[in-house]
Amino acid sequence: MSGTTGQSEIGVLLVDDQDLFREGVAVIVGAQEGMAVVGSAADGLEAVRLVDELEPDVVLMDIRMPEMDGVEATRQIFSPDRVKRRSKPVRV
Repeated sequence: MSGTTGQSEIGVLLVDDQDLFREGVAVIVGAQEGMAVVGSAADGLEAVRLVDELEPDVVLMDIRMPEMDGVEATRQIFSPDRVKRRSKPVRV
């Protein structure tokens, strides 16, 4: 992804179990110059998978969600095996 200034955009993954909240945050993030929503997830399991797949720069993570909460998802995202496989760091 490239911004209008030639610099890379910040890729954001949104993670929250409420669709309306994710959609609202996506509008806000999308309106920021240099930022783009690269994906969204409704639970921690999906978030872990999408971080591996999409390699976002930033993950905006809810804490309380079904299937896997945000704390456990963050722990898994930063597991040593996953960190080694990434081509760039991620922030949660």
